[in-house]
Amino acid sequence: MDNQQFFTQRKVRILLASFCALLWGSAYPAIKSGYELFAIATEDLTSKFIFAGLRFFLAGLMVLAVSIAMKKDLRAFNKRNIGEVIIYALSYTTIQYAIFYIGLSYTTGTNGSIMNSTLTFFSFLIAHFLYHNERLTRNRIAGVVAGFAGVITALVHFGTYTFTFSLKGDGALILSAFMLAAASIYGKHITARLDAMVTTGYQLALGGGLLALAGYIAGGRLTTISWQGIVLLTYMAALSAVAFTLWTTLLKYNPVGKVTVFNFLVPIFGTLLSGIILDESIWRPNYLIALALVSLGIWLVNREEKEKFLH
Repeated sequence: MDNQQFFTQRKVRILLASFCALLWGSAYPAIKSGYELFAIATEDLTSKFIFAGLRFFLAGLMVLAVSIAMKKDLRAFNKRNIGEVIIYALSYTTIQYAIFYIGLSYTTGTNGSIMNSTLTFFSFLIAHFLYHNERLTRNRIAGVVAGFAGVITALVHFGTYTFTFSLKGDGALILSAFMLAAASIYGKHITARLDAMVTTGYQLALGGGLLALAGYIAGGRLTTISWQGIVLLTYMAALSAVAFTLWTTLLKYNPVGKVTVFNFLVPIFGTLLSGIILDESIWRPNYLIALALVSLGIWLVNREEKEKFLH
């Protein structure tokens, strides 16, 4: 069985995409803990750039190291491919995450999670116009709506939340989500010709390195270093290495919508894991409702029956 046959199996796609969402969800409490361990103040944006950049840079090195161990050719790039990988790294990691952290500094964590979930909408829309076999269908639209409703249900405490919109905060996060969706599809395009693992390694290392460098030039510093912080940063790099490699490979071999819908699980897992790890209450009925809605959305999008495309 070759890679394409393996990664296009429905059960494999669901299992691996859910695992990626679980790993990214675990980053929520890890990031909070990392800020404490490295003594990064809430308003210290440039130091957050360094922290995030180092995480992705190390993740890229890990992926490239595994690629070497698997005897993959790291030099199988020509001038055109190198340019494409640079664009991929800048759009997927460097610029996108810079905009994300800027936006997050002007809004709440709840708003941030909700705005970030719009990337699934953007992924469906972009794929609809670029790929003939990824047109919007009633099932896909219903699945995305159900998934988004699940995210909102998990993040909003009934009767205690009033939604406000900040252009510098929420607007920047929507722009970040659009960039991430577009960059993911661009990655699908270039990995049709390039090895997904090697491409992921290069884009994470380059994109993360540039993000850390930008933070340093702008005045950011990591002044408090401890072995606990190094262990945590290594874990975050490892989870990124695994998740991004699997995600890029899944996108390479599967329709965009059937993979990106699992993004709705990330804030759900993040909320639950934050509650467990940070000793916050997770026994709320809206979490169960949210998980049911997101599961319904994933099921609808991944149904195998043929549907008429919407034009």
